[in-house]
Amino acid sequence: MKRIRFKVAAAAVAVLLLLGPSAPAMAEPTTPLTYGAGTTATRYTGLAFDTCTAPTVAQMTAWKGSPYKAIGIYVGGVNRSCAQPQLTQSWVGSVTRIGWRLIPIYLGYQAPCTFRPNAVKITPASAAAQGTLLAGDAVTKARAIGLLAGSAIYADMEHYNTADATCRATVLRFLSSWTKELHRRGFLSGVYAHQDSGARHLAEVYNSTAYARPDAVWIARWDGSSSLTGWPLISNRYWLIGQRAKQYRGDHTETYGGVTLNIDNDSFDAPVASVWYSYTVRTTIHTYSGPGTSYPIRGTIPLNSGVRIVCQTFGPKIGVTTVWDKLIDGTYITDYYARTPTKPGYSAPIPGCSNPFQTTVDNLSRRHGPGTSYTTYPGLLPIGSLAWITCQRPGSKVGTTSVWNRLSDGSYVTDYYVATTSNTTYSTPLRRC
Repeated sequence: MKRIRFKVAAAAVAVLLLLGPSAPAMAEPTTPLTYGAGTTATRYTGLAFDTCTAPTVAQMTAWKGSPYKAIGIYVGGVNRSCAQPQLTQSWVGSVTRIGWRLIPIYLGYQAPCTFRPNAVKITPASAAAQGTLLAGDAVTKARAIGLLAGSAIYADMEHYNTADATCRATVLRFLSSWTKELHRRGFLSGVYAHQDSGARHLAEVYNSTAYARPDAVWIARWDGSSSLTGWPLISNRYWLIGQRAKQYRGDHTETYGGVTLNIDNDSFDAPVASVWYSYTVRTTIHTYSGPGTSYPIRGTIPLNSGVRIVCQTFGPKIGVTTVWDKLIDGTYITDYYARTPTKPGYSAPIPGCSNPFQTTVDNLSRRHGPGTSYTTYPGLLPIGSLAWITCQRPGSKVGTTSVWNRLSDGSYVTDYYVATTSNTTYSTPLRRC
């Protein structure tokens, strides 16, 4: 991870569907995750970079011609090494409006056996409590600059001594509590770690009931390869569905648009930050509880008023478009009357609406419709995969529920084996298909 002028701040506080097994309890390694009404997760696939101090808006604008479309930003942490004068709501709004995705990084307490000099370290006896505390602080810091629930925040755990068993257990307890607290607050849990230490140890306990499993891992392995598979020490079946990132090259400079930055190179297919996008409406319109006029009216927005859109989804056609916009309060408006840039389709950089949850059983089938009679898609979902859910609908009963989840690729999985908030009925805030 990018380190320049390291300085420690003062320490602060199935093709089988597997119908036989009972639904797993919502405990480690898969822990409850509840999203708020006006939330979505954002998945980024492509190249990214990280740098110690967030660049200015002018520098980010100059770098729009680069191969990178996402940037790692240090939102907080007692071991954060560089000042961040740019990290404000205004900066976030400006750079995301021109298309950048943001990858929040939190540089908190480090392993007791870390190789990082002068780092503030985890206290072994307090590892769980400190993981919870720092996750709460990370959420506070993220919200302060305009990042929404549904965002992923990556705990930065620098390289440490793998021969120290006590240290390993301390790190795992800390990161488990980090994950559980982020989930409790409606955020996705990510971990940035060295392939040979933190990432290796997380993989070793991937299915352990002693530790909560993070939703995504971002490994450091400076081998020049951007591949997100074939990692030594980590099975390709772990963190498979939009859950992987790799830092494949360290400190060096690159120049785009006449601006030179010192960066690390990253490859991503993983959740990143979610933000709102500000637009205005071109007539007086209603807001609805769901994406369509058949849903109850929740309010009225006057002509030329601003709206904060978090994501876009599909619904009944209005005018020339079937696109509906989800607002930050969880209500919906037709995109036809919003001054978004694209009609009749979706408008970049607004993401499609989806809320991911981990799967709780191995080799889960994806089907072409909401039921076991539909044909299957190639490939089965390993346990712990993220089911990126766009909506829910009724289908054939599996276990205790007839709810099926439509995923972002158009396939369906039974909700019985996904860690949503209910094993019997629909889960808030997921919309109906």
